[in-house]
Amino acid sequence: MTTQLFTAPPSPQGWSLVLHGGAGGRVEELSLEVAADYSAGLTTAYRAGEAVLAAGGSALDAVCATVEALEDDPLFNAGRGAALTSAGTAELDACVMTGDGRAGAVAACLHARNPVHAARRVLEDSAAVLLVDPPRQLLEDWALTTVERDYFLTPARVQQLRNVQDKVLAGSRHGTVGAVARDTAGRVAAATSTGGMVDQSEGRVGDTPIVGAGTYARDGVGAISCTGHGEAFMQGVVAYDVAARVRYLGTPLDQALVDTVAAELDTRDAIGGLIAVGADGRIVVGHNSPAMFAAYSDGTRLVTHT
Repeated sequence: MTTQLFTAPPSPQGWSLVLHGGAGGRVEELSLEVAADYSAGLTTAYRAGEAVLAAGGSALDAVCATVEALEDDPLFNAGRGAALTSAGTAELDACVMTGDGRAGAVAACLHARNPVHAARRVLEDSAAVLLVDPPRQLLEDWALTTVERDYFLTPARVQQLRNVQDKVLAGSRHGTVGAVARDTAGRVAAATSTGGMVDQSEGRVGDTPIVGAGTYARDGVGAISCTGHGEAFMQGVVAYDVAARVRYLGTPLDQALVDTVAAELDTRDAIGGLIAVGADGRIVVGHNSPAMFAAYSDGTRLVTHT
């Protein structure tokens, strides 16, 4: 499979941000049910993170603000509007990681309105790295907004599940959102959030909350967020593999991404995409899928891929 690659130089402002809204085919099954302006959603999310970085905020704050906006947009497979399990429920996964090696993640999160903030609380306020089904009381003790489980359901996703279960459409495996950033202090961070695969078994966890598989960050190297066939990203430890090629082999970030896709995704007949920001602020977007939702600045304008 051929990897499509897009790059942008370090920003003259001293900070960089790139986000993704999933990878897959150009016509996903959900878009058959909903006429959607994905570009507007990507732009809104980018502006949320941009505002943080432009004000001198941290990379962590920026990626969390970006992903929060995507979780709140029902067009994307995270938060409200997430893909549904075979039982018709939403089980949400998220992870955040900072370049100093700290990480926090949640899996099968049922009550946090914004799972990315729950993951951040795990990073900042828990001795754990990964919590499965964090209790509602704990989320409230962390001053997070909680919701009833039906908050995440949308008519379009309910119909999508019905279509997949009735064999009218094939289920997508590639809906995930994420963001990576470098701030003006040179720190990097990554955040990823997903509802998983439509019609997945209850309890299934993909690569998103697994540090090194779907999310990774290290100062002096870069930050990576992934979307695609989660099991392949887990088996290939894809996000970390990209960083390791940069760190230990001195491979340029764009080439490291291409090499990892070839070694760990193509060999497993899996498709997906990655976004990355280098220690110098360089941006890379790559995917071997037919398309990928993404947004970043090329130095002069905001570029969105839909």
